[in-house]
Amino acid sequence: MGREQHRPSGGAFTADGCYDELTADDVRDAADLLSGVYEKTKHLDGYVSIEVLPAYAHDPERTVAYARHIFNKVGRPNVMIKVPGTMESPEAIRALIYDGISVNVTLLFSVFQYERCAKSFLQGLIKAVSEGRDVTKTASVASMFISRIDSKVDSLLDAFASRENQLEKKGAIMALKGKVAVANAKMIYRSYKDLFAPAKFMDLYMKGGRPQRVLWASTGTKNPLYNDCLYVDELIGPMTVNTMPHATVLAFEDHGKPALTLESGRSEAEQVLIFLEQLGVSLDRICEEAQDEGVKAFEQSFETLMKSIAAKVGS
Repeated sequence: MGREQHRPSGGAFTADGCYDELTADDVRDAADLLSGVYEKTKHLDGYVSIEVLPAYAHDPERTVAYARHIFNKVGRPNVMIKVPGTMESPEAIRALIYDGISVNVTLLFSVFQYERCAKSFLQGLIKAVSEGRDVTKTASVASMFISRIDSKVDSLLDAFASRENQLEKKGAIMALKGKVAVANAKMIYRSYKDLFAPAKFMDLYMKGGRPQRVLWASTGTKNPLYNDCLYVDELIGPMTVNTMPHATVLAFEDHGKPALTLESGRSEAEQVLIFLEQLGVSLDRICEEAQDEGVKAFEQSFETLMKSIAAKVGS
């Protein structure tokens, strides 16, 4: 993108400077609106997220520098800095959590990606606690993107089924459609339960630390043949967040099924993923592709935004 550094302060009306000012103002206003929730829940909820620049997705040093800059510029404690969970992100996650800056690790898809980033969060928290730092206002979520997985896997399953002559095998393949994303999410939650088990986390908890919660993102159902509450009904469990699109919120209010479902059907979920692997489909590879595509899409949309701002600044 050609940006060697961020613009931390005013001066000339550059596109970068305008972006910084506008986003900081919006996030500050939103944080103020949610400050009551933040205080009432003792710093558990009421957060607003703001992204680091997409050009820094694979650059932990610049990620940390920009995160510190924008966190200080907004000047509110209930702000989470969005950090894409790329291969290079653990260094940034550790540093920001150690600094006491809350982090929304985003664009996560696989169990491997989740565990890599969750362990980095723990390492940063452990280091901060060991040095006597106040961690009571340090929070984090791991944002797992759901519907994109089914969108990518379903197209592969359609291709496999079209080449299969045995009706029973064809039916078994088609039966996997719309099930892989939820099965993957259940395995991620199993990892969360293991990493943040009370026996392991109690010492950190007693010193003010909080587990990094799992957040389900992209939970609007893209396939019209699926239940429009699919990625809500099936992913309800303690210490999770679901960022539903407005249409999904309305659908769930109307006919959703509020029940603790996230830990049920785990053996069936395991079988879904085993069968997928037997077909020769690498879910890890699909998730890596989805993450790469997500980073590139963010870069493209950001470039479009910056060109629009630049045109207005120059007018």
